[in-house]
Amino acid sequence: MQFWIIIAVAAALALYAIVVFNRLVRLRQMVNEAWSGIDVQLKRRSDLVPNLVETVKGYAAHERGVLTEVTELRGAARAVPQDDVAGRAKAEGALSAGLGKLFALAESYPDLKASGNFLELQKELSALEDDLQMARRYYNGAVRNLNVRVQSFPSSLIAHACGFAAREFFELADAGERSAPQVAFNPAPT
Repeated sequence: MQFWIIIAVAAALALYAIVVFNRLVRLRQMVNEAWSGIDVQLKRRSDLVPNLVETVKGYAAHERGVLTEVTELRGAARAVPQDDVAGRAKAEGALSAGLGKLFALAESYPDLKASGNFLELQKELSALEDDLQMARRYYNGAVRNLNVRVQSFPSSLIAHACGFAAREFFELADAGERSAPQVAFNPAPT
């Protein structure tokens, strides 16, 4: 009789371990999927930067400093390894600040602000920033769910034994970087 009780307890513990392990795998995959969403949005934004720089360059050719800075920030953001969440957040925050400077510069050039190409790029960047914000929220929610499981007892025992670890949130370090670059300009009156 005791033998069957021991077998039943061992089977229940094994079943519990399997359920927890599978839940952790599902949560890890959700985090990976969410990170992929952020990565796609960041790549789309990065691909938009050269078009913005070229458009502004046509109207503000003597403003090389800001144009060069934005180009360098884009390169730095692309150079950060994909799995370095904190480094990527820092580099992308710096790029956002650089884009803010680029749009502030554009304020001084009425012809640029009225350019159809520039207005379209502004609209596209604004939509990308909204998409990026949604992807960041989804990723951080998935990370939160995984981290709760990895750090909560008794699932933490299985998580650590199977190599699951808490993941980093995708956060911008500077409060000024948390806001999207200002892209809403008033077109010149016609």
